[in-house]
Amino acid sequence: MNVSTLVTSDPIKVAQQLAEKLALTAAERDKQGGNPKFERDLIRQSGLLNLSIPKQFGGQGADWHIIFKTIQTIAQVDSSLAHVYGFHHLLIATVQLFSQAEQYGKWFEQTAKDNLFWGNTLNPLDKRTTATKNSDHEYIFHGYKSFCSGSIDSDILLCSGYNEAGKLLIGVIPTSREGVQFLGDWNNMGQRQTDSGTSHFESVKIHEDELLLNPGPLSTPYSSLRPLIAQLIFVHLFLGVAEGAFETAKETVQTQKAWSKSLVEQAVNDPFTQKHFAEFYVQLESVRLLANKAIDILQSAWNKGDKLSAEQRGEVSIAIATAKIAATNTSLYITQNIFQVMGARATTAKLNLDRFWRNVRTQTLHDPVDYKYQEIGEWVLTGKVPDPSFYS
Repeated sequence: MNVSTLVTSDPIKVAQQLAEKLALTAAERDKQGGNPKFERDLIRQSGLLNLSIPKQFGGQGADWHIIFKTIQTIAQVDSSLAHVYGFHHLLIATVQLFSQAEQYGKWFEQTAKDNLFWGNTLNPLDKRTTATKNSDHEYIFHGYKSFCSGSIDSDILLCSGYNEAGKLLIGVIPTSREGVQFLGDWNNMGQRQTDSGTSHFESVKIHEDELLLNPGPLSTPYSSLRPLIAQLIFVHLFLGVAEGAFETAKETVQTQKAWSKSLVEQAVNDPFTQKHFAEFYVQLESVRLLANKAIDILQSAWNKGDKLSAEQRGEVSIAIATAKIAATNTSLYITQNIFQVMGARATTAKLNLDRFWRNVRTQTLHDPVDYKYQEIGEWVLTGKVPDPSFYS
């Protein structure tokens, strides 16, 4: 896979080629956990890391349909790498939304030139990292931060801390900055290669021109698109995993015999098997339609920029929350019930097919889906759109 050929290539085809390579080792790597350095380098070499960077800074300036499709494609075979790849694009969008081109331009140019990977140490709910002013132009970040997906082996970090007044400060620094440490303590049942463990900032210096202050976090309807992009990344992560599980089950039953009491010989002709696959298909199609609708509304809002109104931003929130609920329920349903059509042999540890369920079960807990129901229900009954937060 040659980065130099990507300029004339279809990014979705590149993502498909990348997914084919990742699929060869995905099941075994899921068992191992740890940092997938080799596979992250494959993503670097693919050229897809500059997909969301505007063309004036050397990137491809792709629209959101293409970006989400590449995330979905990778998630079909490897949801951990789809996660860190998706977050890379989320962090780039965060910088665009929370600052101005004269500040982020140099970061984007370097990212596009050197295929830099962005990592996440933001987590605004974890307030253990403090931001203390050291001089007129410098802050000291000190403390721990949990759920730092993609931080290990990243090149640039998005980090956050709270100052004495309780204000959230977000900065962009090289991962190699002195005092940045990673504990490598991510050992969960799913998303095992996302490196979503703990980071520690040991008196890390953050220069004032590295802080995203204009317009800052969630300060305008436009900047408040950030959490909605994150939620739509999850939608495509869940959808991709469900599609991967569906295709695995579909391929498996092609050569299987039907159950002994069936009136047919082959599983593909068994009416109960057909019913299960029909249910899977209908649910997947529903999520695809809702996801595409949500992207259309997000792209329209993105194009409006600073002219985006609070009400228009709220419409994006509702569309994405709707897709998030459907993607959560569908991915959990399909990844659990593929065993109903594949049978007992599919549970062998060698195949590691439970990884589909473990991965979506882990990631669907990122924020409670119950509150998505609440937001939509309130909107349906009262017309009130959700208030912007880092999760809605």
